[in-house]
Amino acid sequence: MNIFTGYQRGINLGGWLSQCENNREHYDSFIRENDIRRISEWGLDHIRLPIDYELVRTDEGNNIEEGFAYIDRCLEWCGKYKLNMILDLHKTVGFSFDEKADDFFRSTLLQDKFISLWEELSRRYGEYNNRLSFELLNEVVDENVADIWNDIVRRTIPAIREHAPVTKILVGGVRNNSVLWVSKLDEPYDENTIYTFHFYEPLIFTHQSAYWVEKMPVDFSTEYPDDCNSFVEKTDKFLPSMHRDIYNILGCEKIGKEFMKAAFADAIRTAEERNTALYCGEYGVIDRASLSSTVNWYSDINSVFEEYGISRAVWTYKSKDFGITDTHYSEILNKLIKLF
Repeated sequence: MNIFTGYQRGINLGGWLSQCENNREHYDSFIRENDIRRISEWGLDHIRLPIDYELVRTDEGNNIEEGFAYIDRCLEWCGKYKLNMILDLHKTVGFSFDEKADDFFRSTLLQDKFISLWEELSRRYGEYNNRLSFELLNEVVDENVADIWNDIVRRTIPAIREHAPVTKILVGGVRNNSVLWVSKLDEPYDENTIYTFHFYEPLIFTHQSAYWVEKMPVDFSTEYPDDCNSFVEKTDKFLPSMHRDIYNILGCEKIGKEFMKAAFADAIRTAEERNTALYCGEYGVIDRASLSSTVNWYSDINSVFEEYGISRAVWTYKSKDFGITDTHYSEILNKLIKLF
């Protein structure tokens, strides 16, 4: 399997230019230059920068120069502190992974706006191909749009290539970038196309007590590792039925490192067969989990990443219930940094 060189160990800047209060006060204060310097001092090699469509485009399709300026600023800081950067379009007009908005997949007009934005992004940033990569769209949810999504990708990448012929482009699958659905992606468009996925399994552990999960008790807790039956029982009780699928597909006795290796196996095989690299754009543990179990989970997933040469970026630098610089993680922060 190929290696995504320069993007081996990174971190997300979630909540800065996406999933946030869209105003200047927030943009100016949430992430500053010292944060980028700090990330560099940890020994990481890149950041993943999620942005939303409305940061840089109006509903009418006009550019918002003030929004682009924040991307420019982050790119400048990354250059100064020798970090590479992934520009991730986290939400686009007509689609939001967390709000059940998916008109995008049924509207050629919205798809054209998406392609137009990527044409603009590639025009502005294609020259930085030695330290900047593009991620087309974050977490396509509905498995039923897999073919539509593949078609959109086939139309978008050539438009990007007009201005950014060799920039690395990351493409993820459906079911929220599920590692189990990587093989449903079309063959890579070219040698600079990379497959990406997200991994938060077992979700009942990494999202324990998550207030946004409908049936999840706010005081629910569980430990890692544990036997499979325990995780299955809790998953059936507190999560939507789709989250049972990974246990049905993989089968297991204990949820630990071997479970992760089994979960990655098909994606690894697909990447090897198609001569591309794998990138895990998000993984992490909610700040409700015990510190000991958090370290156990990170230790296991880091071991699998290292074994197979999978590049990755942890979710996330601060806030968003997963922020590794927040108070909850302070006791184990130095341990975690070594496991990213």
